[in-house]
Amino acid sequence: MRHYYDAIVIGTGISGLTCAIHLKKAGLDVIVMTKNSKINDCNTYYAQGGIVAARDGDSPHMLREDILNAGSSYNRMDAVEYLIQHGPGMVFDFLVNDVGIQFSTDEDGRIDYTEEAAHSIRRIVHFEDHTGDKIEDSLIEYARSIGVQFFVDYTAVDLITNNHHSRNTQELYKEREVMGLYAINNIRGEVETFFSMNIVLATGGIGNLYYHTTNPVSATGDGISMAHRAGAHIINAEFVQFHPTSLFHRDIKRFLISESLRGEGARIKDHDGTEFMSLYSEMGDLAPRDVVARAVFDRMAKTGKEYMLLDIAGYYNGSVPLEKRFSKIYSTCIKGGLDITKEPIPIVPAAHFFCGGIKVDIRGRTSLQNLYAVGETSCTGLHGANRLASTSLLEGMVWGRASADDIIAKKYRINPERFNSIPDWEKPQYTEEFDPLLIDQDMKAIQLTMWNYAGIIRTEKGLTRAEADLDYYSHRIMKFYKEAKLNKGIIELRNAVVSSSLIVAAALRNTSSVGCHYIEKKGNTLPGDHKA
Repeated sequence: MRHYYDAIVIGTGISGLTCAIHLKKAGLDVIVMTKNSKINDCNTYYAQGGIVAARDGDSPHMLREDILNAGSSYNRMDAVEYLIQHGPGMVFDFLVNDVGIQFSTDEDGRIDYTEEAAHSIRRIVHFEDHTGDKIEDSLIEYARSIGVQFFVDYTAVDLITNNHHSRNTQELYKEREVMGLYAINNIRGEVETFFSMNIVLATGGIGNLYYHTTNPVSATGDGISMAHRAGAHIINAEFVQFHPTSLFHRDIKRFLISESLRGEGARIKDHDGTEFMSLYSEMGDLAPRDVVARAVFDRMAKTGKEYMLLDIAGYYNGSVPLEKRFSKIYSTCIKGGLDITKEPIPIVPAAHFFCGGIKVDIRGRTSLQNLYAVGETSCTGLHGANRLASTSLLEGMVWGRASADDIIAKKYRINPERFNSIPDWEKPQYTEEFDPLLIDQDMKAIQLTMWNYAGIIRTEKGLTRAEADLDYYSHRIMKFYKEAKLNKGIIELRNAVVSSSLIVAAALRNTSSVGCHYIEKKGNTLPGDHKA
């Protein structure tokens, strides 16, 4: 089956939906594709804390300094400038005025701004601790209301490029262009061909490459792997941000404990009740995420414990009751037998956000013609070596709009004759059914390799071991991919090993510790080591 569209957006988070909405409103024939069976199954849905927004008393200069300080000044300056000029006001212009989202207010009916680590002012708007799902579901409803079409349960397999896929030999001599993609219908198991000269990758991050993560299982680095195989540039792949406070619980996995708890007074403690963050940073519990994650990880190692504790019970002073202000966290913990109003929360660091990704410019354009990348799968350079809290949703929204504006300005409409030389997907001559347990086993091996050797604290020896292990897995998985009957799980496994290898290779190249890339060397100790 062959499809033709003005634009195709792969991914249903805030970046992809923002892009699609603006394209549709400009009159383009656009579709949004997701490999999941639920449209809202993405990282945006699980974001709790909030989104940076405009407010009196704040300034672009203050926001710029906070972003640079969190990012270790590794940030791309024009990206920082673009965000601080366009982002905070767009929260109200687009999300509030157009989409109709109403964020939480205080007892006087004013917008309730909260604080998170490394921010110099309370500038984050939220909807209790349901900010992500509120934004996600509202965007889906709005997109549907204006006629955006969704292709659900379609897994992207490969990008189509003129040099690689066209049977017209003259295409070999032209600059590489992306012309569409192959995607498998998960239900029917058939690969379909989608053509467009505007492909937007909004496929999210890489959290599920690690044993502990706050991301959904779908975060397997799909867009990064696809773009890399097509020839796009990947940068800053060593910068994987670990959130210091995910819930440690036998029955509840992948649940984030928002940084806004610490913004509202929560303290990190060890099992003796000792508050230890001041040993690692003058900013204490509100230090940047990379610092806090390493401190918690280090304290776990020193005390031989599997987790640390986050205590909000005796420190919260908000006007809204704790169980309402953090209703999602409260209700989830209650289900797990924990009452956050009376007892501390067991926490463990977890892979959370990818600061690297597909290199893009200020308009979201990659190094390949017709290919855009937005949100976490892209690398605008905004975050530098470490992301400032509550800027990820903002970045996705801003560059979702920027990429849409660039596509609209091209005034391109599809001509199906351009694609006659592109064949449909060719199935392998021999296909074999594989036990899903084998795929699950290989994915777990990748996750443990990345957690143990390419995680919060790295060593050159460990990274070298990871490189060798991933090379071994890669040979086996690629052979497996070519012989097996294609399905979503096999595609994700291939993407996972490719993206993992990119992260490890980048970490080995960068021998300096900066931001969330920390290389342990002789004489290179954490700040708390001599005080603990």
